[in-house]
Amino acid sequence: MKIYKKRTINFLITGFVCLTLMACVTTSTKNEEKSPAGTGEVLPKVGIALGGGGARGFAEIGVLRAFEQEKIPIDLVVGTSVGSLIGAIYADTGSVLDAEFIAISINEEDIFDYGALSIFSGGFVKGEKLEKFLNTHLRNKEIQNLKIPFGAVAVDLRTGKAVMFEQGSVARAVHASCAIPGVFVPVEIGGRVFVDGGVTDPIPVELTRKKGADVVIAVVIDPALPQQAPKNPIEVAYHAVTIMSSEIGVLGVKNADVIIHPDVGNVAYDDFSQKKRLIEAGEKAARTMMPEIRAVIRAKTK
Repeated sequence: MKIYKKRTINFLITGFVCLTLMACVTTSTKNEEKSPAGTGEVLPKVGIALGGGGARGFAEIGVLRAFEQEKIPIDLVVGTSVGSLIGAIYADTGSVLDAEFIAISINEEDIFDYGALSIFSGGFVKGEKLEKFLNTHLRNKEIQNLKIPFGAVAVDLRTGKAVMFEQGSVARAVHASCAIPGVFVPVEIGGRVFVDGGVTDPIPVELTRKKGADVVIAVVIDPALPQQAPKNPIEVAYHAVTIMSSEIGVLGVKNADVIIHPDVGNVAYDDFSQKKRLIEAGEKAARTMMPEIRAVIRAKTK
């Protein structure tokens, strides 16, 4: 009987030791997964702040393409105006190929649904088609369900404060973020009325940092210079807002760790015929900045 008890105790001790060792190995493996090649280093969170620019914003797809090909991880995305549209399409699956496929299919008619009576509601464009397009093409309809953490920036029309939507309908938040004053009808969400985020926060650098980014990379789409002063009411409103946003953006973007300026030439805000050229311009600009991007990430790696 004593021999049996002794063997039982030895068996239990051996089992306990084995379980402890297995737990240590599992913990070690999990820790290594957080660092590159098991070095024990912790990479900083990389956030990308996407600015506005109308159709010129397709260049942002090229920037994302370069990041994916160069294996630069994007941990979160915050976008203003068209940046919110491109950002949401990308954050949906985290695949640039998926985002590019959807972006290439966007036409002017998918965004600008003009209504003669809409002017009495504050704009010429209702924005219903934009929401329909997103609800049709996105796999995830709610912001909190997107594969990559995402924020869409709009401005509360009453207070003038920039607001970042991190929950709720993706389509509605993007619509609000793209609601150019004088062009789009303002968007009501939760009893508040919103317009384009570019009015006060054209390149959401600080909100990207607030969302948790250690490294903020800003994508700036410079405004187009028309051959002559616009006369069409929609063009006047858009160009006026663009000038204002551009001046405000110059100040805010200074706090980014890296700034990417795609050379989009003089493509008009509503010219959807040059997507390929714009995407290539964004990719080229991002690749030019890769040494600086890697240096910043390296410097902030713990």
